Amino acid sequence: MFITLEGPEGSGKTSVMKVVIRRLQDEGFSIIETREPGGTNIAEQIRDIILDRKNLSLDARAEALLYAASRRQNLVEKIWPSIKAGHIVICDRFIDSSLAYQGGARGIGIEEVLNINLFATEGSFPELTLLFDIEPEQGLRRIAENKNREINRLDLERLDFHRQVRQTYLQLAKQYPNRIVIIDASLALEKVIDKTYDIIKQRLI
Repeated sequence: MFITLEGPEGSGKTSVMKVVIRRLQDEGFSIIETREPGGTNIAEQIRDIILDRKNLSLDARAEALLYAASRRQNLVEKIWPSIKAGHIVICDRFIDSSLAYQGGARGIGIEEVLNINLFATEGSFPELTLLFDIEPEQGLRRIAENKNREINRLDLERLDFHRQVRQTYLQLAKQYPNRIVIIDASLALEKVIDKTYDIIKQRLI
């Protein structure tokens, strides 16, 4: 099974993912963890370009293409081989991030970005996507309060940008109701962890 986690900046999905994966692994599930952009050596190098705070002049379409390139490399090197070998793959971000950030917030257009990614992924989608939904103001406040979190280029965007990211995510949840499950990420961490664990576990058994 291929599972992805999505959400605006500061939604806490990465922290939740690590706890849930450990819990599932302790129960005997064979899980491969990966992330986007990144996940493999080449894809991580692309990630460095995308998120580097010095690259503020990065063109929106170039950014979308870099994400798609990183995604392709992660699929070919890690995700597809792991699924073929019988593992469960859980990925921190995937195609919906590009649709929300570049398609929606950057204004390129959801369909345009989708087409780029359909080429890169050969039409592959996750079986399950968990959307960690949170008000942008709360998410950005969490980032500001977390001294251990790296501040990347996307964190520096204006509030309107982050609001559009969230709205596009919610639009995608309506568009793909059988795949995307919304989780209230404003709740206490333990509640979000338990909810995430329950949803994934139900799909695995």
